[in-house]
Amino acid sequence: MAAIEQGSNSLRRRNATEGAPDNGSTLYSLAESTRLAWERVRRLYATDPNARAYSFADVRRGYNSYDPLTSKKIVGAICCGLVAALLPDAYAKRQRLFHFAQDVLRARIEDIAIVVGVLAALVLAYNFRKPTPVYLIDVETFQPPERYHVTVDRFMKTTLASNKFDEDAIAFQKKLLGRSGIGDKSAFPVGILEHCHTIAENGGDERAVCNMHFAREEAELVLFSCLDALLVRNNLDPKSIDILIVNCSLFNPTPSLSAMLVNKYKMRSSVRTYNLAGMGCSAGLISIDLAKDLLQVHRKATCVVVSTENITQNWYLGRERSMLITNTLFRMGGAAVLLTNKPSARSRARYVLRHTVRTHVGADDLAYDSIFQMEDKTGLRGVKLSKNIMDVAGGALKKNVTTLAPLVFPLTEHIKFGLHLLRKKVLNEDLPPYIPDFHIAFQHFCIHTGGRAVIDVMQEALKLTKQDVEASRYALRRYGNTSSASVWYELKFHENMGRVRRGERVWQIAFGSGFKCNSAVWECVNDVPQERHLVSDEVLEQVRTA
Repeated sequence: MAAIEQGSNSLRRRNATEGAPDNGSTLYSLAESTRLAWERVRRLYATDPNARAYSFADVRRGYNSYDPLTSKKIVGAICCGLVAALLPDAYAKRQRLFHFAQDVLRARIEDIAIVVGVLAALVLAYNFRKPTPVYLIDVETFQPPERYHVTVDRFMKTTLASNKFDEDAIAFQKKLLGRSGIGDKSAFPVGILEHCHTIAENGGDERAVCNMHFAREEAELVLFSCLDALLVRNNLDPKSIDILIVNCSLFNPTPSLSAMLVNKYKMRSSVRTYNLAGMGCSAGLISIDLAKDLLQVHRKATCVVVSTENITQNWYLGRERSMLITNTLFRMGGAAVLLTNKPSARSRARYVLRHTVRTHVGADDLAYDSIFQMEDKTGLRGVKLSKNIMDVAGGALKKNVTTLAPLVFPLTEHIKFGLHLLRKKVLNEDLPPYIPDFHIAFQHFCIHTGGRAVIDVMQEALKLTKQDVEASRYALRRYGNTSSASVWYELKFHENMGRVRRGERVWQIAFGSGFKCNSAVWECVNDVPQERHLVSDEVLEQVRTA
């Protein structure tokens, strides 16, 4: 059996080498359609100097023209204006209106009943069509034990112990770690940290560590820890959960991760479970959007969303630089979120969901190729990050903000943008691009911790202050890039610092493979108690002095 397996691996690698283009790259995708799409992207870069058209600088243009009827505030302002315009005429004709009212009162009881019935039907129809509020009751994040903490020295010792990396790959990863903005308390799977030497002992076979056994151990630790904390803190019986949504991009075993939780907590047989896979770092907000839709259908339901990522099976042991980046950036993490649509829960809820906006630019080859799980020529699996990823993210963000802006900005900001556009287009004035003040719409920001460079560019593009991005920088330094869970670590930072007050709004925004940019807007409905002792003063000081 071992001989057959070895022969199969040799054949696969030989075919990969023979079928791949001789361009010096060690990358190779086993799927023919994917390889062809990838080659189209490479040819486009080689022949068209303007191929990388997207840029974060485009975000500085604010938002484009919009449909004013998409904003309830604008519609309300228009209605108030119409009423104000009709009031003088109504006052002048008040005698006629008075006589009309008398005639109505003299009408037959049957006519009045018909009118009242029609009005009642309209009110009922409105209430049935009115979206059901979705409340966020609580959030719990995975707090890694000290055994899982990985310093730069420990990471490098683990890298060397595997005996799989050449000198160039080791030096490259060490250089990236120094620039990553990640501190010494982020977490790495113990299966890798404590068993990396077995790879060398087994002749370089990565399956000694990057296997299902250790991957399941990692998933169980993170998922069970988050959900245990959520259930205990809220005195919640697992059997009372109506909807369970789990998202994890890179580890999708059978039975699924959601089935793992159902089995662990002995949930009832009628629980509705969903397992989202392969949707990248923005999958946490996709799960929230799915939960929102489900809670519009299922009345008085309790929903739990669990977001995580799995590192064990995607620790890349090759020498392709675009795939080595993920080794130094991604860390263990997870979050469990408790949602409900029960009206009685508003008094104990922390937030109500106001908006979700999802943007998918995967129709573009450049965007589709920017984050890709694949194997290199030697058959080693990892996730490739393309050089154009920041450009793609800029274009996706611009489209997302264009959709979101009319929903969250007040009428005054729309008027300012309209006047600016008028001066620029009609009067031909040489004006800089108009950037809306995002502080008018949001008081707190949770920007996906894709890396220090991503946070820097987002801060500049959206004109945010140091305090606005402090939660993102803290989460990156303390926990690393925890993928889809990162926006929840940032929300917990705002809460623990005692910054979130009733009526304030929080903007969560994340990027993911595909390529996607997703947003969620929450409004605080009850003051969130401060838990300052949960914030590391040491890490916070490092963030503020960096």
